[in-house]
This record gives sequence, structure tokens and C-alpha cells, in this order.
Amino acid sequence: MLKSSFSKSVLSLSTLSLSLLSLFAMPVIAEQDNSKPKLVLQITVDQLRGDLPFRYQERFSKNGFNYLLNQGTVYRDAHHPHANTETIVGHVTLATGANPANHGLIGNMWYDRKTGKVVYNIEDKNHKLLSAGADIDKSTEIDPTQKAATVDGRSPMNIQSSTFSDEMVISSNGKAKVFGVSVKDRGAVSLAGHGGKAFWFSKASSEFITSDYYYKEYPEWVTNWNKKRFPDQFSNKRWELMNDKSTYLFGEDDDSPWEFKLGAYGITFPHAFGDKSDKYYSTLLTVSPVGDEMTVDFAKELIVNEDMGKDDITDYLAISLSSTDYIGHFFGASSLESEDNMLRLDKTLADLFAYVDKHVGLENTVIVLSADHGGPEAPGYLHEHKINGDYVTAKKWDELDVITKVKAELGITETLIANYSQPYVYLDHDVIKKHNLSIADVQDKVAKALFSMDDVFLTVASNRLATGDFPDTKLHRAILKNYSPKRSGDIYMVYKPQDFINNLDGLKVAVVHGSPWTYDTFVPVIFAGKGIPAQHIYRKVETIDVAATLSAIMKIRQPSANEGLILEEVFIKEKEEEKGFFD
Repeated sequence: MLKSSFSKSVLSLSTLSLSLLSLFAMPVIAEQDNSKPKLVLQITVDQLRGDLPFRYQERFSKNGFNYLLNQGTVYRDAHHPHANTETIVGHVTLATGANPANHGLIGNMWYDRKTGKVVYNIEDKNHKLLSAGADIDKSTEIDPTQKAATVDGRSPMNIQSSTFSDEMVISSNGKAKVFGVSVKDRGAVSLAGHGGKAFWFSKASSEFITSDYYYKEYPEWVTNWNKKRFPDQFSNKRWELMNDKSTYLFGEDDDSPWEFKLGAYGITFPHAFGDKSDKYYSTLLTVSPVGDEMTVDFAKELIVNEDMGKDDITDYLAISLSSTDYIGHFFGASSLESEDNMLRLDKTLADLFAYVDKHVGLENTVIVLSADHGGPEAPGYLHEHKINGDYVTAKKWDELDVITKVKAELGITETLIANYSQPYVYLDHDVIKKHNLSIADVQDKVAKALFSMDDVFLTVASNRLATGDFPDTKLHRAILKNYSPKRSGDIYMVYKPQDFINNLDGLKVAVVHGSPWTYDTFVPVIFAGKGIPAQHIYRKVETIDVAATLSAIMKIRQPSANEGLILEEVFIKEKEEEKGFFD
């Protein structure tokens, strides 16, 4: 009896100790008030691979990237879950919390079988640009994806889901002020959503412009900003290194043979912008830190003139910064140009945060920073370090030997491959039907033929995605998340890791993103500001989680096609020092 009582006492004490220990080890709710922020500031840095902020962190200022990295919740293993890592795909994924299979933006371009034309992601003939002569700059090939657009109108109507910003508009009965700003039209339009307003930079007119989807005429402050001709101040000036060359990681690698030479702009510092009258002038500004500087300058003007964050209704400002992408394409991520750009981007962010602090208060602002995609290294750079990587030659698809053999086998003499819009091969369904063939069977045969080529890692026929008849691998699941029956092609093409076509509409560049490989999917996801704990989280998360988390912060409905999860650490300080029971 005594032994039994003693055992029960020891058991009770042990249970109490374990309960208290578990209590001390539990995550602690961050010390924050639960009131809504006055401003949500969403920053998307185009082609900012997830490792790059840490590569240069020790040389950043205190109040730029380091404000986010040291005072925010930083997800160190964040990835886009879809296969096609292009600009519009990533932006809309961040905006909607949905994969492209559901939000509909499966690529920067896709082939419309009804019209037989390639569609640029946000083109809309029903909504013309407000500025005459500000349509796509035909004088330059700096952004070849834009050359596919056949109309000068722009709107978000191709986005099939609501966005987080749309839900802010809905929940506030239209009282929330919602804006998107970028050099790229697709960077601004995607995040502003259907209910907000978007402005982007026209290389043709050197102005920030919009379409009649958003306004009947420009607000006075926009007209005034354009009149001051911010870009003109760089006429006959050069992009110089910010610091002494000896202080740079890539200081001895300024003249790399794989970098793309943009005429007199060259591949070594200093890079001359030329005269403002030159047809390439505005384009070259965007292939430098100036592109981001003028985007932030315009955004600052928007903040003060639109009274952002000045009332009890939370406002939303999305800023998509494009220079990292342009510089990455032409010089590569591991280049002196990219390194100097990162240091200057840090200064630009610090300037933006100081301005937000002055006009709204960082303590009243929630900031989320991410990227639409990462980016590969230039094959030439990889070769210097004995690592594989190659450029893939652009092809005349219907004339490939492997395709002519399939056509001969099927008795097809007409053109079978109607279009290739990365990463999709589109077959001519009318030709297939004319020969009384099964579209699924032809898809399988063409996929098998293309798979036999040396530079191809994987091909997946769309009928396999539609029926679920494919191996359950991470790569196949990522391709499925990109599959939209009305917009996707017949075969999805994946090249070997670190191999890619570097010929975009006749323009050769150093690197091209768009693959499902880790270097293209890996991006930063950082929340900072009002009530956000300072911590680094190492579990894997996905970019579709961003919109759900912002919705939770705002206590509003999630976007209509949202697939993401709420990132709990943004609300909870995950790691607390465990205290011993007798401490």
C-alpha cells in the first residue's frame, strides 16, 4: 500500500513537471496588438533568387535589406510550387495564393487556338493606354516577351482568381486605396488586381502610364511627376560602381565573355546611358539600378498624394522592382553588375522605408518582400568552376528530325507543331482531326519523340495531366500545377538542369529563367513591420502561402482560388529559449 501511494505521488510530480516543462517550451505569442496596419506594402524584386540577399548581407546598410532580415520573420526555404517560373506567373501566384492552373496565368505568353495568335499575358484590346505614343517600344528588344503583344491595351482581366488586393477592396466596400507600381506593366497590373489601380513605365515615352481600365484621365500628381522628367537627369551620365572595385566579390570579373553586350553600354564599368534623345536611352536606364530608383521615386509621390495610410482603412501598395531581372538576364547573377545593383537596391529600399516611416510609420506598416522567380547562373560562369550548364539552340520545331518521323508515321504532310511558347509545344488540332487521329495519341507520340533529344530532361503530354496518369514526382506535380486546359499547350518541355534556350525572339542573353529547377523556384519570403516577430524559419514554405497570410493579418477573406496556408510564425514567435524546471 505504501509502495503504491509512493508510486502515485512520483507519477503526479512527474506529470506536473512535464506539464510545466511543456508550458515553458510552447511557442510564445508575439508581443503585438491585434489592430490592423495602416498600410500593407508588398515588394516583389524581379529575379531575386533566395540566396542573393545573404550573399551581400554584411555589406548592406542597417535600414534596407537588413531591416527586413534582422527585424522580420524570414523564411529561408521558400519556393514557387509551379513549374513555369516566369514573371507574370510568379507575380500572380503571390497576388492570388493560387497556382497557375487555377489563376490562369500559365506563362508570359500562350497560344490562342481560336485566333491562331500568341497572347501576351495582360493585353486587352478593350482598355487602351491613356498616353498616345506610349505603346510597346518597337525600337528595342530589351524585353522580348512584350513583342508578342498585338494590342496596346492592358488590364487584369486574364487573371481568373481574385487577388489579396481585391479582397481588401471587397472587405472595405471600396474604401481601401490599392495601387501597383512597376517598370513592367505585368508587375504592376498583377498585384493591383482587378479592384486597384496600376502604373508602369513606358520605355517609348519615358513616363509612368496606365490604361483606361483604371482611369479616364491621369491624376494631376501623375502628370506633374511625368513633367519633371525624372529619367532625363541621367542623360549623358553613366552607371558607375558605388564602391572601390577591390571591395567587390566579383571585382576582378568585370569583363566576362558570357555577358551580353548592349551596344555602347558595353559589358564593363562604367556603363554609359547615352543621350536622352537616343532610342535606347530609357531602355538602358532599366538595365541599371536607375530603373528601381525611379520606380520608388514615383511610388513615394503616390504615397503622399494619395494619402496612403492616413485613415482607419488599411491601404495597399505593391511595388515590383525590375532592375534585378534585366541586369540578371544580360550579365548573370554572379557578375559585378548584379553585385553593385544589389548594394544600390539596398540603398533604394532604405530610402523607401525611411519615407514610409515618415509618412505612415513602420510601426503601422506590414511589409512583405518576395520575388516572382529566381534565376540560373550563366553557363560560362559554371564552366569556370567545372560545373555543367549549357545553352540550348532554338529550334524550328516542325522541321526537327524526330518530328518529321512522327509525321511520316501518322501520314501528316501539313504543319503539326503550330507554336512553341515556353514551356509549351502546341499541336495543330485541326490537322490532327483532319487525319482522324486521337489528339491524346498524337500528344504521346510527340512527347516521346521530343524526350529522345539529348538536351531534354522530361516531356509531359497534357492528356496525362488531365487524367492523372503520370508518375507522382515533385517535378510532375509542379507541371500539373501549371496546367490550364484552355491555355496550356499539348506537351510541357523541361530541359536538363542548368540548360536553357538563351535566344528570346532573336535576342541572345546571358541567362533565362523559367524552369522548375531549384535555382528558379527559390525566392525570399519575408514579413516585417507591425507586430511581426524577428526570427528566421527554416522549414519549407511556398509562395502561395503569402496571400493567405496577408489575409489573416487583415482578418479578411482569402482570394477566391487560394491554395496556400497561413504562415503561423508571422503571428507567433516560434523559437523561445527553453527554461529548465528548476532554473
